[in-house]
Amino acid sequence: MEKNSNMGQKLKIVGWLSIGALAGALTTVSLQTVARGNMAPLPLEELQQLAAVFGMVKSDYVEPVDEKKLISEAISGMVASLDPHSQYFDKKSFKEFSEGTSGKFVGVGIEISQEDGLIKIVSPIEGSPADRAGLKPNDLITKIDSTAVKGLSLSEAVKRMRGEPNTKVVLTVFRKDDSRTFPVTIVREEIKTQSVKTKLIEPHYGWVRVSQFQERTVEDFARKVEDLVKQSPQLKGLVLDLRNDPGGLLDAAVALSAAFLPENVTVVSTNGQLAESKFTYKASPQFWRRNASNDPIQRLTQATGGLLKKVPLVVLVNEGSASASEIVAGALQDYKRATLMGSQTFGKGSVQTVRQLGPDTALKITTARYYTPNGRAIQAKGIVPEVMLDETENGNLFAALRTREADLQKHLANGKGTEDEKPDPAREKAREEAVKKLEEDTKKPLSERRLPEFGSDKDFQLQQALNQLKGLPVKASTTLAERKVEKKDE
Repeated sequence: MEKNSNMGQKLKIVGWLSIGALAGALTTVSLQTVARGNMAPLPLEELQQLAAVFGMVKSDYVEPVDEKKLISEAISGMVASLDPHSQYFDKKSFKEFSEGTSGKFVGVGIEISQEDGLIKIVSPIEGSPADRAGLKPNDLITKIDSTAVKGLSLSEAVKRMRGEPNTKVVLTVFRKDDSRTFPVTIVREEIKTQSVKTKLIEPHYGWVRVSQFQERTVEDFARKVEDLVKQSPQLKGLVLDLRNDPGGLLDAAVALSAAFLPENVTVVSTNGQLAESKFTYKASPQFWRRNASNDPIQRLTQATGGLLKKVPLVVLVNEGSASASEIVAGALQDYKRATLMGSQTFGKGSVQTVRQLGPDTALKITTARYYTPNGRAIQAKGIVPEVMLDETENGNLFAALRTREADLQKHLANGKGTEDEKPDPAREKAREEAVKKLEEDTKKPLSERRLPEFGSDKDFQLQQALNQLKGLPVKASTTLAERKVEKKDE
């Protein structure tokens, strides 16, 4: 978030604040511009041991080693041991990371994470070459051109998938659903992510989908929602769709929340070791406005006569809703401004700061947990909707197979007196049953094995949200239940 006169004194952190769910082919961040304070005392004895090991490796290893590579790998290992979202960016990876701030880059257009040493597709970016090529969430990339992915870092994988416009890259994909491996040739292009979609799903009822939170999201949201209201001035209900939204910019999440909330109420608070990490973000323009003469949210409120502050609202979430989308969902839920429907969210309740170490290296490190207005910790738990919904009329196809924050190794604890989520035998059994069902479904035509497109007339969860707004019966899930976060055994 760009510094302003109010916040600059409190947020004395160099780098970017990121609340995106996963580092990947697209990462959105926000900028801080004020220097950090004093460094903590260094443990000299341990640093001497590190220097001794470095010297031994350099002199005794079977063949000469690259000193800079050794140091870089040592830093990477130290940071990677903290949690899944902290990362060291060397010269090669920092440029790719920085490109995500604008929501534009040249590549294939996917959100990725790591699984068993391979690259897992979290979600194709809507309308991207990867999306058009039919790549799906949970597909595993085993090769990028002729390079095996095993052993590559996320940043290395990103670098290999990006390149010049109109050049080709061949991804070898393992699809768990079909138990098969196949190559996909994709032509790289500039990805201009469309983070907001809107439409009237029927007269007087609107649908607003936010697929990620980036620099242009607030402006796009204000413009497209204003157009939606012009189409239907007597809007009777609105569905805010945050399903599979992996997060992104903190200020964008605050702005979207503020569009629906009373002025100046607390949207989210953060707390960490640094005094500067203890902060409260409110529904006031100073917390998101990038240009003193342009506040899209205020413009939207005036243009619609404050309609968004009072229109009946349903928020759709699922296991893929993370971080920034969890902030919006949590704030609207705490103020009882919306009914949340869907399934329990991802549970990434931490903030990352990217501090530049040199002209072309940086450290992305978790600096704070964040909390809903009522003080609820989201980390490892997520947001639980009031109405649980299956993915389809016939039940859940993929929900049990999705990875959540609590499933990630070395994930940050909840910070509210609770620790890691214990393995849930019922959930593990559901995973096994889901895998068996998917194996059976591979015999069916592809169209029957894919979830309907969000926003389509076959979108079961959206239809239930519409029923909720109309006061009609809703087909709630009879099997989904809240997953608790329990204390570790001592």
